[in-house]
Amino acid sequence: MFHSLSPQNSQFLLRGFQCHQNPFRLLPCISPPKSPFQSSPLSVRCKLRGLRHRIDSIKSTQKITEAMQLVAAARVRRAQEAVINSRPFSNTLVEVIHDINEQLQDDGVSVPLTEVRPVKNVALVVITGDRGLCGSFNAGIIKMAENRIAELADLGLDCTVISVGQKGNCYFRRRNRTPVLTVDRFIVGCGFPTAKEAQVIADDVFSLFVSEEVDKVELLYTKFVSFVESEPVIQTLLPLSVKGEVCDENGNCVDAVEDELFRLTTKEGKLSVERENVKTEKVEFPPNLEFEQDPVQILDALMPLYMNSQILRALQESMASELAARMSAMSNATENAVALQKSLSVAYNRERQAKITGEILEIVAGSDALLE
Repeated sequence: MFHSLSPQNSQFLLRGFQCHQNPFRLLPCISPPKSPFQSSPLSVRCKLRGLRHRIDSIKSTQKITEAMQLVAAARVRRAQEAVINSRPFSNTLVEVIHDINEQLQDDGVSVPLTEVRPVKNVALVVITGDRGLCGSFNAGIIKMAENRIAELADLGLDCTVISVGQKGNCYFRRRNRTPVLTVDRFIVGCGFPTAKEAQVIADDVFSLFVSEEVDKVELLYTKFVSFVESEPVIQTLLPLSVKGEVCDENGNCVDAVEDELFRLTTKEGKLSVERENVKTEKVEFPPNLEFEQDPVQILDALMPLYMNSQILRALQESMASELAARMSAMSNATENAVALQKSLSVAYNRERQAKITGEILEIVAGSDALLE
């Protein structure tokens, strides 16, 4: 029943065992070639069962990212239309208020919300998102807010923050760096921006500016440019700009004269984007415009509407930028999941081939040993 092994057979079995540990040492021809799409091989240190679990997990993650991409793509269309439709109204309203304000200044009448006084304290309305998974959207606007706070501190000015959005609220609650920051209020958004939500922010800004607790109010939000591009901007809200334009802190106009409307379509079963230019017409008022009512009463009635419209526009721009950033981030995550799944499948096939080859070599080595 039992056979004694000669030194030659023992050496052969040892070589067979070594082949089982590394089957590609004796059979270099069955080593799979390197894929031209991989710059470096994927190092996997788990067995077949672990690889199968990882592949299944990545498939589940891919389904989640695809679903989030589709949801963001469906919502960004509505947000984009709101942005495009609100820009002409807000721009025209600023021009009307500017013309009335200019006439009042010629008559020597002053309105509290248009009064320019020495700046000692600046209020920053920082608008962020309520959720993550949108790339660098929240980090970009928070970084701009920190840079602006540092600039004001270097100028010796105090700063008060009104935080809008869950991500910004969490950041400013945990912030413990210098300079010491005063946060006037934390506001949490609820889905798509509404006039009621903008009115809450406008009332807080109005009370701070009229009571002279702050001398200037700035809006920090992300301007929607396209599905793949967004621009954090700083807009001066109060006092009203003397140019009749929506300007940043340097006096540069941030109005969009020509908007780009993006339409989502499907080509070959995948999402695609079509671009269309939409021009925003500016209305010029005659210089001899006369008002039937007192201009002060008209301006007092329009200033709350101006603040509400500008804040609502900033909220809509920020929402559209957040959804576009989330759609882009989930698209990249889906592509990365597909690539990682392919790499793990190649590694799984290699491990499976190595295991089968090792078992075959072990059987052949044992059979040869028994025959000899």
